[in-house]
Amino acid sequence: MQADHARTRRHVRSLFVSDIHLGCRHAHVDEFLKFLDHYHPERIFIVGDFIDWWKLRKSHAWQQVFNDVLARLYELSEQGVRIYYTPGNHDAFLRLFAWNFSFVKVQDEFVIKLVDGRKFLVTHGDKFDRVECAARWVSVVASYGYDALLSANRLLSCLRRQSTGDTYSFSNSVKRTVKQFVRYISDFEHRLADHARSLGCDGVICGHIHTPTSAEIFGIDYCNTGDWVENCTAFVEYDTGVLELIRYFDEERPAEPSEPVEFTEFHLPSDVELSALVDWEEPETAGVR
Repeated sequence: MQADHARTRRHVRSLFVSDIHLGCRHAHVDEFLKFLDHYHPERIFIVGDFIDWWKLRKSHAWQQVFNDVLARLYELSEQGVRIYYTPGNHDAFLRLFAWNFSFVKVQDEFVIKLVDGRKFLVTHGDKFDRVECAARWVSVVASYGYDALLSANRLLSCLRRQSTGDTYSFSNSVKRTVKQFVRYISDFEHRLADHARSLGCDGVICGHIHTPTSAEIFGIDYCNTGDWVENCTAFVEYDTGVLELIRYFDEERPAEPSEPVEFTEFHLPSDVELSALVDWEEPETAGVR
């Protein structure tokens, strides 16, 4: 039975996931576990905020399904899958330790090579968010406001579904406006692209802002994996080197593309200064093949 199930898994070279937020009551952990069961990758990159320590230290609400996710990752590692973990702001305590277990390598960032030869920086991205770096308390307060927004959204969606049979994501509508403002203030994408370029990379794969997307930013391929609180998204690298943004809740998953993903060019507002990175202490990086 287990062997039959394994044969149904789709082989891919790499999975990139972030912002699962184990410990947050709004996290789609069951869906993430099913997503892991759908693929058989050669390597998995957990791009930060896998554990939501901000929530866990308040509620201590560790659930069995969290253990199931850890058990599944360990099972994959036993099958030869290489697992890499770059912490984010919600699990930043992991940066204090050189925790390289037998089944997972923990590092602040990775420089990897895709099968087609392109080099990508993989990092969560919180260190490039000016708001997070300059006023962390704002991020903490916003996190609890975000939870309240998600709770309101769940209630409104339930009421709307009962009355009209349709759903509406109120939190998505508000979040898009807020995130656009944060991106404008922090110059998030440009700072990441600038850092990736300084490392000789062709692109960057990150998380942090819960906004799944792909874009070209001044010649750097920018991929944001999104999250598993609202969007339930991830990036997949196929054996051809093609990167695809996967949306778990899409009813019809597109077939594996034969051409590389098209990146939409991203333009910053004209009054944003295109300066080099400041106040950033470059961490050590290591190549991953």
